[in-house]
Amino acid sequence: MEFPLVLALRAFQGIFAIIIIGLSAYVVHWYNVDTLTSPPAQVNFLIFVPLFSLISIAYMEATPRFMPKFSHPWAVLALEVTNVIFYFAGFVALAVFLDNLLFCRGAVCGSARASAVFAAFNFALWGATAGLAIKNALGGGLTGLFAGLRGAKSGTQKQNPQMKEVV
Repeated sequence: MEFPLVLALRAFQGIFAIIIIGLSAYVVHWYNVDTLTSPPAQVNFLIFVPLFSLISIAYMEATPRFMPKFSHPWAVLALEVTNVIFYFAGFVALAVFLDNLLFCRGAVCGSARASAVFAAFNFALWGATAGLAIKNALGGGLTGLFAGLRGAKSGTQKQNPQMKEVV
């Protein structure tokens, strides 16, 4: 039996997403309770992105197993790439925000930095699974892509059993 690499990566993506939600929520709570300013948009965005990724993981893992008619390989590819873009934008924006602060000390600053670091880790994980999804979608490279666009039978393309579309 083959090691389920994608499933292991999904587990780490989910764990890191939950960690990011907790760290970012702590920072938002601190801004709402202890300061007169609203929380920065960068931190709010890093609450949205892990929630989006948890929904994406649920779709990409549950749909092919329980509702295969609603699973589509191009939707998986779109979700993968969207998560990569969101995490890249989120961790870069928060890192730049933290770098421009004049004063950053204490637990809230450490939590914000940890949130940016875990978002960077999740960016790398989503990049890896997106690369695997792109490899799967292209099948035999660019010829697999063009064959898929011309409507070739799915037997001509290599497919990962986890991402295989069931008819």
